Amino acid sequence: MHGEYKVPGGKLVVVDLDVHDGTLREVRVAGDFFLEPDEALHTIDRAVEGAPADADAQALAARIDAALPTGTVMFGFSAEAVGIAVRRALAHATDWTDYDWQLIHEGPQDPALHMALDEVLTDEVAAGRRPPTLRVWEWDRPAVIIGSFQSLRNEVDPAGAERHGVTVVRRISGGGAMFVEPGNTITYSLYVPDSLVSGLSFADSYAYLDDWVLGALGEMGVKAWYQPLNDIATEAGKVGGAAQKRIAAHGGAVLHHVTMSYDIDAAKMLEVLRIGREKLSGKGIASADKRVDPLRRQTGLPRHAVIERMVASFRGRYGLTDGKVTDEESAAARRLAAEKFGSPEWTSRVP
Repeated sequence: MHGEYKVPGGKLVVVDLDVHDGTLREVRVAGDFFLEPDEALHTIDRAVEGAPADADAQALAARIDAALPTGTVMFGFSAEAVGIAVRRALAHATDWTDYDWQLIHEGPQDPALHMALDEVLTDEVAAGRRPPTLRVWEWDRPAVIIGSFQSLRNEVDPAGAERHGVTVVRRISGGGAMFVEPGNTITYSLYVPDSLVSGLSFADSYAYLDDWVLGALGEMGVKAWYQPLNDIATEAGKVGGAAQKRIAAHGGAVLHHVTMSYDIDAAKMLEVLRIGREKLSGKGIASADKRVDPLRRQTGLPRHAVIERMVASFRGRYGLTDGKVTDEESAAARRLAAEKFGSPEWTSRVP
């Protein structure tokens, strides 16, 4: 069995192993990490050898930590990263490069249709009718997107939303509310087979699926990192947040979508979002600007250039061909937008 795990912001860990009578055998760890002393690599192999095949990543890491000599230096990886790679090998996890990735970047859509496309395209990947896909969104109007389990009245000020022409929709993933405006936001979705995140905990999968965009931002001079559970942060402040939804049907798939702030109208955001006022009470607009630091200021690039560089970075890592939403997918999404995501019943399902 073969498993790989790219440590977010770190190095690649590769594990090859067999299982005999419920225990791990013939374990070989490799990768592009740094390790001192050299003999510690053999120690790691021996520590994992004989472990129960159902041991989780933390239990495997504990065995490794207990076996390593004092003064061992592990740079770019950790004992837990080895444990995760082992779990991915046992789960027959796939790698990014195992797939022919497709890019969808089409014209502006209304918020309800974006919500529907996320559900439809995730289902299509789960069913094997669509390859793993990166979709970059374009917005046709300002919107607030609340999480699947949030209270509508607690998150949104209806008077502020009406005054600023803001459409309110509810997505299928959890997490917090997002305030978006055309031209001020960069939003993308990843639709991936469940096997890509096999062996990863729910929390680890966020960091794993965000790693490519951290690299893309780094290429633009922005030092960014994953901040548990679902934030993309920089020294200047938060630039984005992620959310996920798992689909169990067919072979299973994961929706992972991220919204990043290219620019921000903090005054308007605080008039529309109630939660923003609570988090920033007493500090006001200046604090909002500091809490979410726009990519416009950090990159000095136009929005379209930031997106182009993100896409180019993904393509360079994993390959990416241009695609589109099929006629069948578009029809299904429009029906779902009308029947579900554009309906008051769905939007207010948690009043």
